[in-house]
Formats: sequence, structure tokens, C-alpha cells
Amino acid sequence: MLDVCLVGTGGMMPLPYRWLTALMVRYNGSSLLIDCGEGTQIAIKEKGWSFKPIDVICFTHYHGDHISGLPGLLLTMGNADRTEPLTLIGPKGLERVVNALRVIAPELPFKIQFMEITEPEQTFEMNGYRLKAFRVNHNVLCYGYTLEVDRAGKFDVARAEAAGIPQRCWGLLQKGETVEYEGRTLTPDMVLGPPRKGLKVTYCTDTRPTDSIRNNARHADLFICEGMYGEKDKQKKAKEYKHMTFYEAARLAREAEVKEMWLTHYSPSLNHPEEFLGDVREIFPNTVTARDGRTMELVFSDDK
Repeated sequence: MLDVCLVGTGGMMPLPYRWLTALMVRYNGSSLLIDCGEGTQIAIKEKGWSFKPIDVICFTHYHGDHISGLPGLLLTMGNADRTEPLTLIGPKGLERVVNALRVIAPELPFKIQFMEITEPEQTFEMNGYRLKAFRVNHNVLCYGYTLEVDRAGKFDVARAEAAGIPQRCWGLLQKGETVEYEGRTLTPDMVLGPPRKGLKVTYCTDTRPTDSIRNNARHADLFICEGMYGEKDKQKKAKEYKHMTFYEAARLAREAEVKEMWLTHYSPSLNHPEEFLGDVREIFPNTVTARDGRTMELVFSDDK
């Protein structure tokens, strides 16, 4: 089970009714945060979620509306007596940018581990999931992220018994571990069927449409995508500042064959994004103009 919360949905500046774009994902006792603009702490508190399980924070890029909330969040974590290390992931310059921000948060009781993205596409394995960063097209170096949870095949009791594998080894094999037992090497493929469909979430913001988004979002259970502008006369502005319109995002969702798309990162001038939803759904019907705090619980298909 994967809990996904779009903590905030605003772009450029926070508003009284809309916090800056940030995504929080909970899985297996840990939490991942993507982007941390001004007001992210308040938005998480409003949702009723906890900072404590956050062990990974990723950044799409280093514009202020995506990272300026980090020093305050670090201080809050430190004041809560956190001692567990915190992993930060982001584009080139990560450590330099974060250390500059930490001038106002210098003393922390926990270690920060920096993992800089150095390739156009780069994969990180952690906490039982796979996180893939992929470069997008903004006016500074910027990345989107896809998070995937794999699912092993079903345990085949008949095969295990036929192979003479004792029950004491079944649990470890089902978890994907190799077991040495009485001179035999027992491997998961001896007792597991073919891999089953896992879970996939793709998040991108501050970008023009790119093949990298289309390819990495393919067949995602949830695609969270920038929709800076809903007004059709803002196409030229979107191209100039390297952002995306609702309609461009919807075409990406359709081409990537995702299950559902949430729009986010709205322009401060866009007060009622839902007004444009009808036209957008003509391109991709399963589109949501997300509001702050929108949450989804993703479960494996055969657990529904």
C-alpha cells in the first residue's frame, strides 16, 4: 500500500488558499517528500501527517518555490530530537545549495546524506521502492521523478513441497531472499510465479512536454503533472517560461496511457482551475484539478 498526498498545488508563490507544490508519499513506515517550498510544513500539519517518518527529500530544481521551505523543516526535525540520517536527492549543486540555506539552520542533531543526480536518467533503490529521476525541460536544470514498488510473483506451495523445501524457509524465499539450507542453495525463483503488477507514481513540474516524461510516466497508476495555465491564450507564455498548460499535460497523460492524472503547480492568477476541466477531459477523461491535501491510497491490483 502506497499513500500519496499532494500537499500543495501552487506555483511561484503561496496563497491564503493554496500552498506551494509538494508531494509526500508514505510506504512501509517511511516517507518521501518531493520539493519543499515555503509553507510546506504548514500544509503537512494541515493534512495531519507527520514529519518524523520523512527520510528522503527530493528536489526537482532549485527555484525558491520548490526549496525555500527546507531550512525551517530541518529545524523542526532537529527540535523534535531526530537522530536518524536524512537523505537529500537533487540535481547538480545539491550540497552547495542546501549548505547555503543551512546558514540559518546550522546545528542539527542528525546527519544529512547528499545524493546528487549526475545523469539524464538515474535510479535510486531505497526503503523497498525504486526512485527514478529523469531530466525535463525548464529554464534551469530540472528533473521529474517516478516511484515504483515492485511485486513478486505468488508463492507456489505445490512447487515448494515438490522441491522438498521446508516451511521454515518459505517466508524468506517469499521476501526474495536466497537461503542456504543443509548444503542446498534455495532461490526465490524455485517457489515464486512470474512478477505481478506493482505500483507506479510519476511526478513532474516546471517543464515543457518532453519524451522523457512520456516514457517514464507510461502506464503509471497516478501521474501528477504541472498545469501552470488553464487559459488557452496562455500557450505562448507557457512556451516562453518553459511551463505547461492543462491541455499539454492531458495529451502527455493520454499518450503515456496513465490511469489517472492530477494537475498541480497552478499560476497564482489561476483562481479556479476546475473551470477548465471540461475541455481538458475531452483530451484525457480521468483528469483531476487537484486541490491541496488531495490523497490517494494505491494498493496492488489483486488486493482491491
